[in-house]
Amino acid sequence: MDINILNGKKHIHFIGIGGSGMYPLAQILHTQGYYLTGSDNNETETLDAVRKMGIPVFIGQRAENIEGADLIVFSAAIMDDNPELMASRASGVPVLERSELLGIVTSWYSNAVCVSGTHGKTTTTSMLTQIFRTGDVDISAVIGGKLDCIGGSGRAGSSDVMICESCEFRDTFLRLFPDISVILNIDADHLDYFGTLENIIKSFHKFAENTSKCIIVNGSDANSMKALEGISGKEIITFGRDDSCDFYPENVKHENGLLTTYDAMYRGEKLGTVTLHVAGIHNVLNSLAAVAAAHYLGLDFKFVQQGLAEFRGAKRRFEKLGYEKGITVVDDYAHHPTELEATLNAAMEMKFNNVWAIFQPFTFSRTKILLDDFARVLAIPDHTILTDIMGSREKNTFGIFTRHLAEKIPNCIWFPQDESVEWTDERKYENFGQICDYVCEHARSGDLVITLGCGDAYKISRMILKRLSEEE
Repeated sequence: MDINILNGKKHIHFIGIGGSGMYPLAQILHTQGYYLTGSDNNETETLDAVRKMGIPVFIGQRAENIEGADLIVFSAAIMDDNPELMASRASGVPVLERSELLGIVTSWYSNAVCVSGTHGKTTTTSMLTQIFRTGDVDISAVIGGKLDCIGGSGRAGSSDVMICESCEFRDTFLRLFPDISVILNIDADHLDYFGTLENIIKSFHKFAENTSKCIIVNGSDANSMKALEGISGKEIITFGRDDSCDFYPENVKHENGLLTTYDAMYRGEKLGTVTLHVAGIHNVLNSLAAVAAAHYLGLDFKFVQQGLAEFRGAKRRFEKLGYEKGITVVDDYAHHPTELEATLNAAMEMKFNNVWAIFQPFTFSRTKILLDDFARVLAIPDHTILTDIMGSREKNTFGIFTRHLAEKIPNCIWFPQDESVEWTDERKYENFGQICDYVCEHARSGDLVITLGCGDAYKISRMILKRLSEEE
C-alpha cells in the first residue's frame, strides 16, 4: 500500500459514507482540506452530520456518482457487484478499501493509539476518547460505535494524538501504523478466516511488531502474552488482574448494579480511585488499559478519573434502552461466547428477579464452530431465547440451524422455522415478532430483558419497549 497515494489528490469520493467507520475518516479528510462527496443507500443521522460539514451526499449508489473523483474509498460492507464500486474499479482512478485509508491516516499522527483485542475494543476506545476529551486534548478518534461525548463514531482534532479502534477481522489491523498499541485479549474468533487460534496469535504478533513505541498488553491473558514472545525494541507495559502486572486494581467493589469502584494501582503505587458506570470485571480491565495508555501519554490522572466517571458506555454496550412496567430493557453487542459470558455474568450479579437473554447467533460458521461454547454460556441467564441465525456474508453451507443450539441449552425458547425456506427479512421480522410477543406475555416487574448480538437483535428490544408502553 502506497501511504503517499493521497498526495496531489483533491476530490475523494466515499461509497457508503454513512458507515460508522467511514464517517470519522470523512471528518478527518475534510479538515485536511480535501473536497469530498459520498453516497449511501438510506438516510441516517450520520448523513445529516455529513451534510452539515458541507459534503454532498447521493442517496442510491450509481456509476455517475463518482464523476470528478481522483480517489475513491469504499466500505467493506459494499458488495463486489455494487454498480458504483464496479464503475470505480473500471475508471482507472485509485480505489481504496476503508481500512487501507485508515492505515494511511494513522501514519499522519505521532501518537496513534491503536486499540486491539478480540473483545472490548469499542468500549476501551470510547473510554480513552472520553478521557482525553475530558482533559481537553483535541484528539482525533475512530470508534466502532457511537459515543455521546463526541456525538458519533469519530472526530477530527488538531493534536498529534489519535485514538483508533483496530479490528483483527481479515487482518485489517495490519494496515495500521500504531505508535502505541493496546492488546486487550486474544480469543478464538473469526475462525472462518484464521482457521486456528494459533494463527490469530501470530496475527497479533505482527500487529505488535508494527508498533513503533509502546505495547500495552493484558498481562493476565496467556494468549496476549504469547503474541509478544520475541518482540523487542518497544516499551512493553502490562495491565491485568493482580500485582504481577504494571497496572492492576485493588479494592474492587460492585454497587447498585452498574456502579463499580476500584483503586488503580501502578507498580505498587495507588494512582487514585476509579468509578465506573459500566458493569463487570471485564470493564475494570478495559478501563485499566485506558488508564495505562493515558498514563503513558502523560495525561493527569484527575482527567482519567473524571473521564471514566462520566463514561456511560458506547452505544450497544450494555446500553439501557428503557424501563416499562417495571421491566428494564438493555441491549449489548456481545456475539462471541467469551463476550456473552462476561455480559451475562454481570447481568446475573445485578440481582434482578429474572434475566431474559435474547440472542441472535451471527454467521453460520461461528455458530457451528463454537456451538458447545455458545450452549455453555447461554445457560447462565434464567431464560434464554434464540432468534434464527443471521447469516450475514455467508450462505448456510454448514447445515447449522437455531435448533442445534437450542437443544443444548436447558429450557431454551425458540420458534422453529421451515429450514427449507430461504432466510429473508420478512421471515426474520416474523421471528422477531414472535419473540416480542412471548417476552411481553411472560416477563414481570423486576426483570431484566437483554438483547444480544452484533446483528440487528436490538430491534427486538425496541419492539418490546413499544409494546409494553402501549399496554394498559
